[in-house]
Amino acid sequence: MIQKSLPDISVVIPTYNRAHILPRALDSVLNQTLQPQEIIVVNDGSTDQTKNVLSNYPGLLVIEQENLGVSSARNSGIEKASGHWIAFLDSDDEWLPDKLEKQWVAICRDNKLICHTEEIWIRNGKRVNPMKKHQKYGGRIYEKCLPLCVISPSSVMIHKSVFDDIGVFDESLEVCEDYDLWLRICEKYPVLFIDESLMVKYGGHEDQLSRKHWGMDRFRVQALEKMVDSGCLNKSQRLATIKILIQKLEIIINGMKKRGKDDAAVKWKVKLNKYLLM
Repeated sequence: MIQKSLPDISVVIPTYNRAHILPRALDSVLNQTLQPQEIIVVNDGSTDQTKNVLSNYPGLLVIEQENLGVSSARNSGIEKASGHWIAFLDSDDEWLPDKLEKQWVAICRDNKLICHTEEIWIRNGKRVNPMKKHQKYGGRIYEKCLPLCVISPSSVMIHKSVFDDIGVFDESLEVCEDYDLWLRICEKYPVLFIDESLMVKYGGHEDQLSRKHWGMDRFRVQALEKMVDSGCLNKSQRLATIKILIQKLEIIINGMKKRGKDDAAVKWKVKLNKYLLM
């Protein structure tokens, strides 16, 4: 039986060279109507004024590590967390004041091990509306997670036992590490969704990982292949996963051909033929 009568929450904030916006994230945690048990900031080898910023916030648990990437930083936070519940917050995002309280109430009521929320999107300083493909869901949502990531790390509260069962973020993935983790989790666990915007997700800035890598589907293919090879999918899930894999491989191949990268496209064509035969 999982004890949920007390706010047993560890907040994990990975950060790298975001001293200029880190206070916004930290203040949004300190302004919560329900305070967490601890706030863990993993400084992933920052070379800017991040250490000076953190020195202005007494009471934080700060983990210093060399620059190993966001997956490693989140994993370090998970490992050090003393709370049974983990709430992630990326250092370029912020929470609305009642985010933790409303999630905690919902979790205690519905007895789910993972909960996420709706979000507000800000791009280049302006509010934008997410497209239909970004619609969020609750329940058994594995197949909803296949096309692209529909759970934002900064909106999640998750019981630590899930990581003991499923594993943590894949540090070999430069991007789409969250997509990979949600696939593994949602294959097995139902998800609680709060259809209310309780966080603000900022985009458009130069250091966004998604802006540093072309062809994000290349990384999603890795995650999808892991799921096909895992042996944990039922027949319906496996067929849906292979279908999306084929679609993404075709997109990658067509993109490479348009860029004149015919030799590189051959490798992806071999993968495509493999899944067409399944």
